[in-house]
Amino acid sequence: MDTVLQFILGVLIIGVGVAVSIGLHEVGHLVPAKLFGIKVTQYMIGFGPTVFSRQRGETQYGLKAVPLGGYISMIGMFPPRREGEKARANSTGFFQSMVQDARAQSQLTIGQDEDRAFYRKPVWQRIIVMLGGPFMNLVLAFVFFSIVLVGFGTAQVSTTVGSVSACVLPATSTQTTCESTDPASPGAAAGLQPGDKLVSLGGTPITSWAQSTDIIRQSSGQTLPLVVERDGAEVTLSITPLLTQRYVYDDKGNVVTNADGTKQTENVGFVGIGAATQLVPQPITAVPAMIGENIGSTVALVANLPQRLYDVAQAAFGSAPRDPNGPISVVGVGRVAGEIASIDSIPLAAKAASLLGLLGSLNIALFVINLVPLTPLDGGHVVSAAWEGIRRFFAKLFGRRDPGPVDAAKLMPLTFAVVILFGGMTALLVYADIVKPVNIFG
Repeated sequence: MDTVLQFILGVLIIGVGVAVSIGLHEVGHLVPAKLFGIKVTQYMIGFGPTVFSRQRGETQYGLKAVPLGGYISMIGMFPPRREGEKARANSTGFFQSMVQDARAQSQLTIGQDEDRAFYRKPVWQRIIVMLGGPFMNLVLAFVFFSIVLVGFGTAQVSTTVGSVSACVLPATSTQTTCESTDPASPGAAAGLQPGDKLVSLGGTPITSWAQSTDIIRQSSGQTLPLVVERDGAEVTLSITPLLTQRYVYDDKGNVVTNADGTKQTENVGFVGIGAATQLVPQPITAVPAMIGENIGSTVALVANLPQRLYDVAQAAFGSAPRDPNGPISVVGVGRVAGEIASIDSIPLAAKAASLLGLLGSLNIALFVINLVPLTPLDGGHVVSAAWEGIRRFFAKLFGRRDPGPVDAAKLMPLTFAVVILFGGMTALLVYADIVKPVNIFG
């Protein structure tokens, strides 16, 4: 398939995945809301002008022009002003007007269905409704990561030769191509080919690539018998590791540095071959650990979001590089998906696993971000309902009058500020993903 078509297909796949994730997030709110008798007037995917809609019962279902989110409309999101409460003297101010308008609009949605208003429902029901969306994203992440880990597996180093160097260069060399004066690599001289599976080396059966590497590094200048499996048959070769300069690595695979900051090297045996990777299916018990790791990294990103956005701005408007682990917009996600789909050097299964893993990570991001305790995010509504429950609990405990529902409408100025900040953040990330996209290949 043409590279451009593969790129477009990758973008379309991730686009559909994002739309499904958003749609099911809203289903996570819709189902418990209807179960608890809350009247839901709209279920919409996207924002802006309505492209398509259909009325089913009391709920209008539809799609809107800007596919950057979704929502359900429940009647009575905000309680009315408490009876006897005085209007503030500055009620004509911008923010006070915003609060009053929010209350008024909420009351208009109720009509004759006062008992079905959101604010009239028990605290625990409201919390379940608001947590339903993020919970659905967590379920989707579990499904996507399960398919990746159990169905496809994780890429692990195999005992199969993936590459054979033509020559031997010192670790500190800056050459990118072999010169006629460079010594041929022992692997090439021995006749090793990509696809050969190591069976034994120096009489020792090979069960892992690390095992063969250890033998080679300790056997410089020694001619070793090497048995490989090629096209279903065993082939015996002879290989003589060459003493050459290599970097020293720690247990985590990182290059060890000296006190002065230079990379540490050592002279060891070297043959110039690289391992091929293979997908190894994992048990279902590996999925929670992967989800936990993703949640941890996403929480860390959100906690350091101001600094991360500053770094993105430095990259977008300056010469600083983009952090491959930094935040990206839906445009960036689509671009990454397209690049993965258009790589000809990896098999189709690896592409599918990567795209599903990307959708899993995206759902984890939606899960974490929506739990941030700020309105209009789900976490903000959860905190508001929980605070109401705490107030009522202590009022009942001490025999005081019921304080009534929390006036969440007073949070509208905060909601307005959060919306503006999220809009600015989205604009910055989209711009950065266009002018200086993240390079997933380093």
